[in-house]
Amino acid sequence: MSARKAAMILYRFCWLAFVALLVADLVADRLVPYGLVLVPAAAAILIGLLVGRRRADLAADRPAVEVGPPVTGRWTALNSPADKVPSHGTHGYGQTYAIDIVAEPEEGSRPPFRWLWPVARPNRDFPAFGAPLLAVADATVVHASDGRRDHLSRNSGPALAYLMLVEASLRDMAGARWIVGNHLVLDLGDGTYAAYAHLRRGSLRVRAGDTVRAGQLLAHCGNSGNSTEPHVHFQLMDHPDLDVARGIPFTWRGIGVPANGEVFAAGETVGDGW
Repeated sequence: MSARKAAMILYRFCWLAFVALLVADLVADRLVPYGLVLVPAAAAILIGLLVGRRRADLAADRPAVEVGPPVTGRWTALNSPADKVPSHGTHGYGQTYAIDIVAEPEEGSRPPFRWLWPVARPNRDFPAFGAPLLAVADATVVHASDGRRDHLSRNSGPALAYLMLVEASLRDMAGARWIVGNHLVLDLGDGTYAAYAHLRRGSLRVRAGDTVRAGQLLAHCGNSGNSTEPHVHFQLMDHPDLDVARGIPFTWRGIGVPANGEVFAAGETVGDGW
């Protein structure tokens, strides 16, 4: 086991210990000294900072790897590394240069964020849900995870608050697979791996060990894991294990790296309006 993997396991253990001690203190008054409750939380924060700094140092100055786009059609970029790095506010899970994209078809509309109502929407209301996801290069599938449900959207004030304050923390303590939901990891060769996250449950068309060609259908866009709405989360990284991976910059052939809010068109549409 690598030092980075061991650090991530210890990180989660510290947070779980903090929650357990906090609950014990609430249920049984003064069961443990109050100061002791904070020790594992402080340790977890310290580990997170040290691991994050190490990942940032090692990820610096990596050249961008050119790959094909993972989608076709008209999309909008969110949380783009063209605007800031780390793009998602963390180096964790290899997300340093990750990007999120949402479908913006010429016809139809993507439901806007609402402060109060409706609190949540069904996934079918979002044009990205069910969009085909394609291999960005010739590759080998090294990990394919399915089975997690596509939950309702979190694109309202109350739902987003719940996600940020409660759900995201619980998912982080449970491990990477609860953050990324259903996902795929491809080995592109030369120590570069591509990850696709938040896939639609039951949509995987490949499994670990399969060899795929650039442009091949892999799965469909979903809303599993730590996600506000159906969207594609894509990233390149230097290891197939999300716990220890460091991010690698990417550029999409013919597109580049779209900035936040930038609308772009990719490839030819394929089947079912895509």
